[in-house]
Amino acid sequence: MVLFASNFAFGKAHFVAEDLVPDGVFTQGIEGPAVGSNGILYAVNFAQQGTIGTVTQAGKSSLLITLNNGSIGNGIRFDIQGNMYIADYVNHNVLTVSGDAFKKAGDLSDSVKVYAHNSKMHQPNDLAIMDNGILFASDPNWQNNSGQLWRINRDGSTSLLGFDMGTTNGITVSPDNTRLYVNESVQRKVWQYDLDDVGNVSNKRLLIEFKDHGLDGMRTDKQGNLYIARYGAGEVAVVSPNGNLLRTVKLKGQYPTNVAFGGADGKTVFVTMQKRGAIEMFKTEFAGRNF
Repeated sequence: MVLFASNFAFGKAHFVAEDLVPDGVFTQGIEGPAVGSNGILYAVNFAQQGTIGTVTQAGKSSLLITLNNGSIGNGIRFDIQGNMYIADYVNHNVLTVSGDAFKKAGDLSDSVKVYAHNSKMHQPNDLAIMDNGILFASDPNWQNNSGQLWRINRDGSTSLLGFDMGTTNGITVSPDNTRLYVNESVQRKVWQYDLDDVGNVSNKRLLIEFKDHGLDGMRTDKQGNLYIARYGAGEVAVVSPNGNLLRTVKLKGQYPTNVAFGGADGKTVFVTMQKRGAIEMFKTEFAGRNF
């Protein structure tokens, strides 16, 4: 894998946030940061809603995709083959762009396909992926502070794993693929499930609960620690696999929506910032589980 390289990654203090992309380059719908196998950082809603943009190592952003049919992306994940998956919360879809498409130069809008669809989804929000390609989607209903949890199987079929939940939002898998983590934004809770090799979940239990502010996107590092965007708190919380709050990383803005790992050594955390339409970044101790 060619990792996302940045001058920021060298000689900088750990856990000190700086800007990669300044205010207003993305819309306030900025979300879904993910680093592909080419080392490029991707995020949704570049310049206008319904787009996907790229960010170079120098922080230069450009348009990659304009989604069709009024689709608007949220979470993005890549599988080990380099295929991109996009949660389309408007049309109840998970979209995909094949890894081969990224070998071409220019606009990839015509390469977007529907991978999964279920009209019973409220609005698929964020995605998590196992190493074997099985996807999971959080599915909040913001109007009544409830949510669902879906599995997207490798054939594109969907399975409802959880309902009557809180506002499901951030979702991620442990580095050994034996745990699934799902948070509830309004309820400020992070749940942990046991996960088997075909994507079945069991033994739901509370990992950690916060007293204030919302929860948004999450990722794990190679040690199994969770990095949780704390919406409204202006911070990323780092939580151990046992549910201990290890540290909080103060950001420049107050409204982080999601996080992703990259950098020359995989130890740079990129944070999408809603109100700013910007991307911040900081160095951490351990590389991300994947990119």
